[in-house]
Amino acid sequence: MLLVNTPVVPNKTIIETFGIARGSTVRARNVGQDIFAGLKNIIGGEISEYTKLQAQSREQALQRMIEDAEKMGANAIVNVRLTTSMVMQGCSEILAYGTAVLVE
Repeated sequence: MLLVNTPVVPNKTIIETFGIARGSTVRARNVGQDIFAGLKNIIGGEISEYTKLQAQSREQALQRMIEDAEKMGANAIVNVRLTTSMVMQGCSEILAYGTAVLVE
């Protein structure tokens, strides 16, 4: 599956457009991570546990978007975007979306 954040795939022709492909995941922090993050906040620096959690969430949202596009018969997704929103305290959603297309 080709993923691009542009409206076209370079050197390819879009034959058919299927619509919006999307994938999301909602993740919550856990108490152990929060305690460690609190300590890190005092001394400063990257909170690697949260960085890993966000990276895993992005990959899962992208994979779910790809699966959605494949169900439509697409072989590429253009205008890929990622967004995040807070669902509740300590819990956020990562959404990946784009236009599912068939390219030559």
